[in-house]
Amino acid sequence: MINHTPIADTYQRRFTYLRLSVTDRCNFRCNYCLPDGYCADSQEDYLSLEEIKKVVEAFALNGTRKVRITGGEPTLRKDLVEIIHLCKSTPGIESVALTSNGYKITRLLPRLVEAGLDQLNLSADSLRAENFKLITGHDKLQEVLHGLTLATELGVKRVKLNVVLMREHNLEELSAFVHFVKNKPITLRFIELMQTGDNREFYQAQHVGGSEIQEQLEKTGWSQVLREPHAGPAVEYTHTNYQGNVGLIMPYSKNFCQSCNRLRISARGNLHLCLFAEDHHKLRPHLLNESSRELAKRIKTLLGYKGEAHDLHQGNSGSTKHLAMLGG
Repeated sequence: MINHTPIADTYQRRFTYLRLSVTDRCNFRCNYCLPDGYCADSQEDYLSLEEIKKVVEAFALNGTRKVRITGGEPTLRKDLVEIIHLCKSTPGIESVALTSNGYKITRLLPRLVEAGLDQLNLSADSLRAENFKLITGHDKLQEVLHGLTLATELGVKRVKLNVVLMREHNLEELSAFVHFVKNKPITLRFIELMQTGDNREFYQAQHVGGSEIQEQLEKTGWSQVLREPHAGPAVEYTHTNYQGNVGLIMPYSKNFCQSCNRLRISARGNLHLCLFAEDHHKLRPHLLNESSRELAKRIKTLLGYKGEAHDLHQGNSGSTKHLAMLGG
């Protein structure tokens, strides 16, 4: 029997959203995340399809309604289509989303949609090909843009483009980014650069406060829209003259953690109660020995250890060395 009342923590926050990492590998070298490229820090295998099935079933029993597949770069998994289908066919799961850098998205997207993909987030930290390559290490801007168009043509319900704002690398493109959604039915989301274990100096030089962008949007006629059920942390805006929307993810904003509704599983089966927590909880030893219902009870108990808020304001990013570890 599916639990229609989502599990809650000690602060009465209810959790309906699972971010499931299926690999920590990434083929990009983004200057704010993996400037030196991917380097494995574990020889342990990633979760198998059988293990993923058990995890998703357990979360569904606990009231999870949305699963987002993240990485690293999830399209590096050869069984990604099977993963999407598995998630969408799990009783209780209403929506399956994917976050990708878009490297080969146009080749995979038709099969992903057929498997049940509902939402797609791609990334482009510049709309200029040369600058995109400088930031990511790859000349793939046109592939990402084609992926956005194809996703809308294939009927993906929500299509988003993520942009990490950096003062010296793309802030001057702010107007171009906003104009990008004037005639496109997508949401462009500006994400505040977050400090992690290995980017302190970069963060200090490049961080742009989301409140700066929020103020500009509101001065130019953008109005805030209601947050959808099971949505992520973005504050989203609409404008009568634009077909698309603009969102802001502002982890340094006041009360950011009050609306938290998501939990995270790493590619090797660790439960992370917060992206920036010091500790995590190993679920993998229990995946084959416990039933989905027993695992669901274990997750519910562990949720009692979730803290009230992260410590990013104090410069503490917990055990998160870089965002590829958990996909944000």
